[in-house]
Amino acid sequence: MSDLAPRPRHLPAALKFTLELGPLALFFLCYAKFGIFAATWVMMAAVLVTLVVSYWQLRRLPTMPLVTAAIVLVFGGLTQYLHDPTFVKIKPTVLYTLFSGALFFGLIFNKPMLQIMFDGALHLTAEGWRKLSWRWAIFFLVLAGLNELVWRTMSEEHWVMFKSFGFLPITVVFALAQAPLIARFEAKDETEEDVL
Repeated sequence: MSDLAPRPRHLPAALKFTLELGPLALFFLCYAKFGIFAATWVMMAAVLVTLVVSYWQLRRLPTMPLVTAAIVLVFGGLTQYLHDPTFVKIKPTVLYTLFSGALFFGLIFNKPMLQIMFDGALHLTAEGWRKLSWRWAIFFLVLAGLNELVWRTMSEEHWVMFKSFGFLPITVVFALAQAPLIARFEAKDETEEDVL
């Protein structure tokens, strides 16, 4: 009978936050006790659990978590199979470059890829999506470059610390800095004309 009950369009904020940060937190905790390979197994299992919970709640798989999980599983799998932590270290670089490339692709072909990534959480005018897409595309490229710099120049332990406690605050600060643009280009009404 539960299939007849309407499913929420979006995950509750607390659950979404837990699903997004859970795999990373588990990765860090497991790394501290058991090392990179055990932590990679735990992260791979955790992203699968997040997909199951998301599907159970929404009856669909959101785009960004699905892409993230695929990359985690591929690069985590390579790390385990080849017993080489390099693959898990370059995973953020590949992920952020992929997100950036998708956004640039959308800008070139006038497709709002960022709108898909935000999964209905924002409602902006076409110009707002375009401006925000440029900012996020460049930001993701910067994150990719930053990951490369950190893992190539610092110890594995420092990279794990940065992955666990560096990317999130940087991303949160950047996202909050977009609030004025989002407020300026918020789509108030579909019939309302955009005033530039």
